[in-house]
Amino acid sequence: MSNTPAPSDDSAPPPLRYLSLAWIDALSTEVASSEHMSEVARHHTVGVTQVVSAGPEGDVTYHLQVADGAASFGAGPADPEDVRMEQNWQTAVDVATGELNAQQAFIGGQIRLFGDQQKLLESQPVFGALDSVFAAVRERTEYV
Repeated sequence: MSNTPAPSDDSAPPPLRYLSLAWIDALSTEVASSEHMSEVARHHTVGVTQVVSAGPEGDVTYHLQVADGAASFGAGPADPEDVRMEQNWQTAVDVATGELNAQQAFIGGQIRLFGDQQKLLESQPVFGALDSVFAAVRERTEYV
């Protein structure tokens, strides 16, 4: 018997810390390459800014911009911004991990919503498409 350790799987992508710049970059890449996101972007236009406060890296602001058949995700606020959502770190983690339903968080005041709520409702197909994109990154995400 050999005492040599089994080789590690160096081909597996490294874990991503939730809301880190690496996590935002990974999602940006997935959104940009998603045909489903491009398809919904042909029929919807919305700029959404998310602000998460009191996280391990302080406050984090990122956005989703959808218009004219293109979708982008990245650091900083949406421009133009139709909707802004603000929440603390724990709420963001609980929603991202399925511990808390986003709609319940809105109703309970844990997620504060500013801007055009009607546009947000009309953009539900965008968020459905985004959820499948998040799934590609979620399995590599660490919520610490």
